[in-house]
Amino acid sequence: MSSPPTTTPTDISDGANSPHVLVFPYPAQGHMLPLLDLTHHLVLRGATATIIITPKNLPFLRPLLSTHPQSVHPLVLPFPSHPHIPPGVENVKDIGNSGNPAIISALHSLSLPITQWFSSHPSPPSALLSDFFLGWTLHLAARLAIPRIAFYSSGAFLASINHHLWPNLHLLNNNNNSPAVLLLSFPHLPYSPSFPRSHLPSLLLRHADPSDSDPIQAVFVKDSMLANASSWGVVFNSFDAVEAPFLDHVRKELRHARVWAVGPIPVHSGGSSERGGPSSASASDVLNWLDNCSIDGSVVYACFGSQVVLTRRQVEALGEGLERSGARFILVMKPSDEEVGQVLRGLEDRVVGRGLVITGWAPQVEILSHRAVGGFVTHCGWNSVLEGLVGGVVLLAWPMEADQFVNAKLLVEYLRVGVVVCEGRESVPDSDELSLCVAELMGEGGSEIRVRAMKLREEAVEGAKGRGNSARDFDRLVEALRELHPKK
Repeated sequence: MSSPPTTTPTDISDGANSPHVLVFPYPAQGHMLPLLDLTHHLVLRGATATIIITPKNLPFLRPLLSTHPQSVHPLVLPFPSHPHIPPGVENVKDIGNSGNPAIISALHSLSLPITQWFSSHPSPPSALLSDFFLGWTLHLAARLAIPRIAFYSSGAFLASINHHLWPNLHLLNNNNNSPAVLLLSFPHLPYSPSFPRSHLPSLLLRHADPSDSDPIQAVFVKDSMLANASSWGVVFNSFDAVEAPFLDHVRKELRHARVWAVGPIPVHSGGSSERGGPSSASASDVLNWLDNCSIDGSVVYACFGSQVVLTRRQVEALGEGLERSGARFILVMKPSDEEVGQVLRGLEDRVVGRGLVITGWAPQVEILSHRAVGGFVTHCGWNSVLEGLVGGVVLLAWPMEADQFVNAKLLVEYLRVGVVVCEGRESVPDSDELSLCVAELMGEGGSEIRVRAMKLREEAVEGAKGRGNSARDFDRLVEALRELHPKK
């Protein structure tokens, strides 16, 4: 992504006077990786970090531990048992989004061992930096007598909606309308957005359902999400060129200036090769394939994140649309069943030389920043959104769940750097319409969108440099952590 914040010798403090931060990531790849990247850049500026992690998630820390062996320390605690979590599951990727409430609740059981560790530490942390899915850590921080900073691995638009709906879940079940067709409006937010109920974050929808099978857990998760608005500070992996109106709204709503937009957080290059696991194609092979594309911006990249597994019908329609478009493309799929594998192999045989089909992990940041790539078919997960914006590519949105419909509205309606090609987790795209859309956007019909996308890319890069907005907010965050650290 963009260049990391510049580190000078004066940034680095000696160990005794370095701010010590307790970092608590949420065990989902889209949440964990950006917080670990942020931790990397805080350490470059003189902080030390203790990261709370469970055993099966420890491999995510290896790049940081090898890069900063003296400044980053793992606090490895066993994943607590929970009646709704199968034994051995410690990450959302192994249970799906439906497991989020149980994982949020289970991790609360780590409060006591964290408190015991803190009490016995000779130089305990002076701040707790935790994912917004772990809002309950506000109360943990209060017991430890340190401030809690909430980290949003999603945008300020989503946070604005969350801050309004979590205290008002009844709005999601208006008795005068069928919940399935209920349209919710937010006239107090920038642009006065409105959404069909089904397009709102799935965690909210699940907790608005009075038939929730575990009411005690539902109350706990609601209270946890409400706690985010009371945290001492908030960090967003976002930037002004994308979300300035929503960032300003959050600052006004929280009534303090401790809201830092430090995105897009640069990926820690030392860990980029270890992020996604096995793949049917090496990173070097993929990049060599792109290097051999003679026309800049001619390749469409299609990928749906770390959790989405498409059905056979969806893969068939997507593959046919890309094939018929005439564009060069890279299609990345999670490993699936044999039927899907046959579809992918058939597609690969038909598009030899023009298309590249990858099963498993792909070096997404490097692909999207390559000169040959001009379009991105995406589920609109926030990390993918940021990587697409930094790549300056046109976004072809297929939102499915969670925050993805919110992100798609931002991209398509407000920033106007993309179009919607399909909507919904169970939907199947029309292959004819998809092929026409891809052909148009990759041709002259997409020129205006490409200009806007490149302008956003430039603003993202500039914001992270020197006195850019993101760089300034990062400086403010570092200074706030230093002020919290007791002087010795």
